[in-house]
Amino acid sequence: MSGSAAVPLKPGPADGTEGSAEEKLLGIGAAAEKAGVSQRALRYYQQLGLLTPCASTPGGLRRYSDADLARVSRIRQLQELLGLNLDEISVMLRGEDRLAEIRLAYHDEDTSCEERQALVTESLQVHQSLRATVEAKRKGIEGFLSDLDVRIAKMQGLLEQMTAQSTAAARPGPPGQ
Repeated sequence: MSGSAAVPLKPGPADGTEGSAEEKLLGIGAAAEKAGVSQRALRYYQQLGLLTPCASTPGGLRRYSDADLARVSRIRQLQELLGLNLDEISVMLRGEDRLAEIRLAYHDEDTSCEERQALVTESLQVHQSLRATVEAKRKGIEGFLSDLDVRIAKMQGLLEQMTAQSTAAARPGPPGQ
């Protein structure tokens, strides 16, 4: 999970990748390129707590897994699709992380029926909270669209008025004047 502490690794090859054939870990440059963001963005996401590289070398170099890159993709999706700012994204990611923990606990064979019920209740609350965040953004967008619709209608009316005036001015007057 990308929210866990980084695990020290041995240095890898010079191409910025390392790990087994199952999971190839990427250095920050290769990870940034693959994720379509800058190295600075990856560092900033880490500074804000949005992303924690799954590993680091003994020298402190960050290493990123496919799961880390999927999280970066989710961050970008929340920014671009929903227009969320980084604080709102943090709220969304914390909620999604908690839902993942709830799923694991729910499916644990040692979880009792009462604990499962409490987990489902908490899951419902987290989903409602996530929806409220998205709903607040939607209402803001709807208000912005309404304002644009008013401005568009105003400009259309002005253009129609101007067209009517210029058409009237272009008509020749009655004969004999």
